Amino acid sequence: MRIDILTLFPGMFSGPLTESILKRAQEKGLLSLHLHNIRDYTSDKHHTTDDAPYGGGGGMVMLVEPLVRAVEDVRGADQGAPVILLTPQGRVFTQRVAYELAAHERLILICGRYEGVDERVRQLVVTDEISIGDYVLTGGELAAMVIVDAVTRLIPGVLGARWGAEEDSHAMGLLEYPHYTRPPVFRGLAVPDVLLSGDHQAVARWRRREAIRRTWERRPDLLLTADLSEEERWFLAELAEAEAQRRGAS
Repeated sequence: MRIDILTLFPGMFSGPLTESILKRAQEKGLLSLHLHNIRDYTSDKHHTTDDAPYGGGGGMVMLVEPLVRAVEDVRGADQGAPVILLTPQGRVFTQRVAYELAAHERLILICGRYEGVDERVRQLVVTDEISIGDYVLTGGELAAMVIVDAVTRLIPGVLGARWGAEEDSHAMGLLEYPHYTRPPVFRGLAVPDVLLSGDHQAVARWRRREAIRRTWERRPDLLLTADLSEEERWFLAELAEAEAQRRGAS
């Protein structure tokens, strides 16, 4: 996959994009990252990329000309590549959206800044708008890093474990089950016996139930759309009943 990032601050990406899984993905040729400085597409000697908004108001707005010129130059003849503006006004980024983006061979990310971009950028070159949450950042650079990381993990061959991405929190519609490793007992806390039993079917059932339990305790909203079997729905009802009894006793 190729990902082009248009930004005013390319230096922000040097650390996060050159370490760990992202570094290995690039070394394997599975990911190709390209940073483009929007200032390189300005036409004045001061490399101006923003100006005061028409109609007044606080803040500055990113100019339409350098952004459109940058997108058109980077995109070239590849008209099918999604051009994504990172903005608080976009659709919220989720694991489902990560899978959607990972299906493309190429992505172009625009890092917004200041009060936003000239609306004509949206009209002329943007094909999608994404927000990583209901809060405001200084710019879209951090959002771009989040998207690159989440999408890269879904590229076949990037993760070592075969099911690494499929069993992550949110990937299966639930939060992930608890994990344990050596030693089997630490300060009186023991690893659940089922994980030491060697019974793979029992382990799988325990993990699934614990994922449901953890989701019910921490993110019950996810259960509204989770794909649960009849047995798992009964298990969920048992959890709710036990909680009701506990509250009644207290």
